[in-house]
Amino acid sequence: PTPPPTRVPAPPGAIVAFGDVHGDLAATRAALRLAGATDASDRWIGGDLTVVQTGDQLDRGDDEPEILLLLDRLRAEAKAAGGAVYVLNGNHELMNVAGDLRYVTPGGFRDFAAYAPAEPDAQLATLPPEARGRAAAFRPGGPWARRLAARNLVMIVGDTVFVHGGVLPAHVARDLDRLNRDARAWILGQARDPAQVLGRIMAPDAPVWTRAYSMDRDPRACELLSETLKALGAARMVVGHTVQKGGVTSACAGKVWRVDVGLADYYGGPVQVLRIENGRVRIVRPDAPATESRPGARPATAR
Repeated sequence: PTPPPTRVPAPPGAIVAFGDVHGDLAATRAALRLAGATDASDRWIGGDLTVVQTGDQLDRGDDEPEILLLLDRLRAEAKAAGGAVYVLNGNHELMNVAGDLRYVTPGGFRDFAAYAPAEPDAQLATLPPEARGRAAAFRPGGPWARRLAARNLVMIVGDTVFVHGGVLPAHVARDLDRLNRDARAWILGQARDPAQVLGRIMAPDAPVWTRAYSMDRDPRACELLSETLKALGAARMVVGHTVQKGGVTSACAGKVWRVDVGLADYYGGPVQVLRIENGRVRIVRPDAPATESRPGARPATAR
């Protein structure tokens, strides 16, 4: 699929976001249904709804191909209905492209075993036989890497920034469009200087790795966030990457929302999604009233 632009206008309908699903198809389906995006048959019923998944579909679970294919199909169905599905790459997607397979389950290796070439090249020959198919599928230019190349690292939808880890002022200064383009070229195996790109997108403070806005430890975090949002003309940022105990949390007077609730079976967290509509932000929980934050108000869940 053609990659979406880094910035898109505010959609006519609501925006719903959810975080890391880590190879758990049941949790992914539950989040989509809670969002009002799909029915029990996994078909799009969201109309003009916009859904953003903030990365980390891979690793720690056995349903990875099913999740990737489901999200790609829904992307097409949503577009046809006047809605949108935007799926971001997280650190675990980039780790797989980089050949870091530490968090792959035995089932995750088996699912991609068919991609192992009969005669492994020098790169694959250094790996255990059971890992060669996975590595071939996701390495730069590989068939499943090309699927990941259709996603951004960062997207701005209306007045909300979506990213796996966080966007810092330094990322804005380097240009988010360029960041997405460089990451895409590396995933496709087309980067002019792959080592340089890899070092930039996998650095500890990279957009898929930083936890500056998720850990409540840096006293300057809210200042950095305000600076970033002002530079981007945005009202808030939505991030995943760092599991929040008990559900979605917020900080910096509602300027950052953390949607990694550990909903995958690996973590055993709750299924929750974040809904943004007409400038209001709500945490949506199954069978429970939504927690709402009005513009400028400090949400009840803020830390």
